[in-house]
Amino acid sequence: MSEGDLAVARINFVRQQTLEPQPPPSSMTGPVGWLRENLFSTPFNIVLTILIALLFLWIVPDMLRYLIFDAVWSGADRTVCLITPERPVVGACWPFVFERLPYFIYGSYPIPERWRVDVFFVMLAVAIVWLLWLNAPRRDLGVIYAFVVTPVCSYILLSGWSLIGLPKVDTVLWGGVLVTIVVSAVGIVISLPLGILLALGRRSAMPAVKLFSVIFIEFVRGVPLVTVLFMASVMLPLFVPEHLSPDKLLRALIGIAMFASAYMAEVVRAGLAAIPKGQFEGAQAVGLGYWQMMRLIVLPQALKITIPNIVNTYIGLFKDTTLVFIVGIFDLLRTIEVSRIDPKWAAPSTSATGYAVAAFFYLICCYGMSRYAQETEKRLRKADRR
Repeated sequence: MSEGDLAVARINFVRQQTLEPQPPPSSMTGPVGWLRENLFSTPFNIVLTILIALLFLWIVPDMLRYLIFDAVWSGADRTVCLITPERPVVGACWPFVFERLPYFIYGSYPIPERWRVDVFFVMLAVAIVWLLWLNAPRRDLGVIYAFVVTPVCSYILLSGWSLIGLPKVDTVLWGGVLVTIVVSAVGIVISLPLGILLALGRRSAMPAVKLFSVIFIEFVRGVPLVTVLFMASVMLPLFVPEHLSPDKLLRALIGIAMFASAYMAEVVRAGLAAIPKGQFEGAQAVGLGYWQMMRLIVLPQALKITIPNIVNTYIGLFKDTTLVFIVGIFDLLRTIEVSRIDPKWAAPSTSATGYAVAAFFYLICCYGMSRYAQETEKRLRKADRR
């Protein structure tokens, strides 16, 4: 065959029309594709998936039997949750939870005034949804509502104000989920701005500011949270006049905020260290001042980098709020501890049932924070690709 014939053959071999796009193989899409990619992609993943499946098969059936199938769902006292010859197997004692649930939520907050706690929960939920929902209208007003209106109104609602007819409720009577939410919300809201200031102070060129930031961060991070809470509870009143001494809950809030801000400072500092030096030089080249550079250029990038670490700190803080019961504050875990020794409900399964309630509460809250952080990371990655 001559060279001309070969050239003609090559031309004829090239397809002149574009083929219609074909669907991907069924083994690569849908549930089968997801399983192949995430659970059975490598021999190690296959072994790990099988081991985890066996672990679930070992744990989940017993858990379901205890919490649901063998559980007691109605009754007036401990007798329904005791093992008897007629009922040799007794699971969770849910009547105990149903009766003590208001105490788990409100603590000793006066019953006629508990509507104020309900309003606080609703206001907090609206603030969270308004901030986290990306398509929410007027999110600028949402920021004002969440960080100005909600704290002020919540303080007036929960503590009381005689001028508007709300009787005062001492924080000693607060307890349960109310205290857990208040302590964690205050710690989460305050720790980030304080952490940013401490991180910037640690990188500051001013010796006094840098020294103060380093001493504060290293001192607080060098002691357990229990020690910080004891110091806040015992030593803080020594630095103010007796008539201005903060109550027990406020001392715990100050201790939690100090502790969380020190850890958050190191998280933010790690993000700042990851920003290329050219970003700082470029911002200075266009005439931006220090605070403009940080607000517009550096901090948005640093916080985006450290989102996983920030959320991890928040989750740890949310769980660490259980330690406030050591200084005599009745959070959710403390109310369960007190309720489980009630002679009316003292049964072998009462303690485990109460702890299961606490576990579900913390699991739902922490998992929700984790999932939202993951979605935020995905959204930011997509924005970077554009």
